[in-house]
Amino acid sequence: MNINLKDFQQLTDFDNVLVVDEHGIIIFNDLADLNVLKEIGLRPEEFMGKHVTSLYKNLSHENSTIMNVLKNGKAVCNVKQELVIKNGNPLVTINSTYPIINNDKIIGAIEFSKHFYTKENIHSLDKFASHKVYRRNNTIYTIDDVISVNPKMEAIKNKIKKISKTNSTVLINGKTGTGKEMVAQSIHNLSERYGGPFISLNCGAVPPNLLESTLFGTVKGSFTGAVAMQGLFEQAEGGTLFLDEINSLDFYLQVKLLKAIEEKVIRRIGGDKNIRVDIRVISATNEDPDVLVAEKRLREDLFYRLGVIQIDLPTLTERKEDIVKLLEYFIDFYNNNMNIYIEGCQPEVIDCFKRYSWPGNIRELKNAVETAYNNASTDQITMEDIPKRMREYQQSTLSESEDTDFHSLKEAVENYEKKMILKELTNTNGKLTEAAKRLGLSKQLLKYKIDKYQLA
Repeated sequence: MNINLKDFQQLTDFDNVLVVDEHGIIIFNDLADLNVLKEIGLRPEEFMGKHVTSLYKNLSHENSTIMNVLKNGKAVCNVKQELVIKNGNPLVTINSTYPIINNDKIIGAIEFSKHFYTKENIHSLDKFASHKVYRRNNTIYTIDDVISVNPKMEAIKNKIKKISKTNSTVLINGKTGTGKEMVAQSIHNLSERYGGPFISLNCGAVPPNLLESTLFGTVKGSFTGAVAMQGLFEQAEGGTLFLDEINSLDFYLQVKLLKAIEEKVIRRIGGDKNIRVDIRVISATNEDPDVLVAEKRLREDLFYRLGVIQIDLPTLTERKEDIVKLLEYFIDFYNNNMNIYIEGCQPEVIDCFKRYSWPGNIRELKNAVETAYNNASTDQITMEDIPKRMREYQQSTLSESEDTDFHSLKEAVENYEKKMILKELTNTNGKLTEAAKRLGLSKQLLKYKIDKYQLA
């Protein structure tokens, strides 16, 4: 047996070795980078015994270097191949392929290859940071990740591009799951501060007694167990500090925050020295700022200071034309991040998604797609794959148009009123003040109707 290597120059140029038998069945494979198999969508144990042409969408007996070498017995060297993997992305390789000959009979082939990551599949090196340059500043999103064809969202994207050139404070108002942090990171990465850190804090996730030290830092010995520690204001030096759920701050901290933003000076707890900071503050709330001010949960002077620029993000129900585009985006994302390939959604799933109320907005849509991936048994997302609450919502919505069996006008009006109240309670995550405002009722009247219809 001999291997014809007469045209081969440098084995060290190649990372991978593949051996097939005379029929093109893989009998040996050695990969320097297992991400190559991940790209193809196979586990190492599944790779063996496969026909070489079955691994790629566009590979056939006619264009396969291995199959051609098996057919004519002639080596081919340094051939560039652009293969298409299961998820539709390209895979670029440089191959040198040689016949394995025994007693003048071709009994197999050996291929040496090197894999190159393309723009489309570079994500496999780091699944959760698609913007590898920006991840160094603690971000994973840019404005390109704000997916929309909705006119209001397009206007917001244009606004982001414009305001990123300044250092003014920004207040982002949007329901849970509408993409507030994505917008904040987009502003940071478009600004001249992109080289500095993006520091994010959910104020509602930190116990009130720890918030002050978290924001402003501590001096060693300032209280029992205290150590010298930078606060987030100092950590964000030269960059952006993003404060989500800003209304969670108590009034004392709101006063201190106002002073820090206005004077660009902070003092650590227990400290006696002022520390100047160069940061941009972006804040966010999932409740209407005007309601927060009216209910005295947000200081009016702090609201004016934080909201020099205000961005109001629409809910997903207000931008339903984006559902199909977002579905395509999330399907592409999960095709590249899960060991499952999905072509798309059945039409009834899309219709269901367009009818659904989406209280969790875009985050809920993304989670619904992930749920479907875990349930799917074909390459199409079906109604059986999506969360049960969405199927049931579809059914109840369809039955509403047929439900006209009332004994009186009063019953029909009350039934409609109950449905409206339930819908707004869902959309506002049970927040009475906000639901009342949407319905044009006082909070007290809404509470009365909830008790009357036993909706609680």
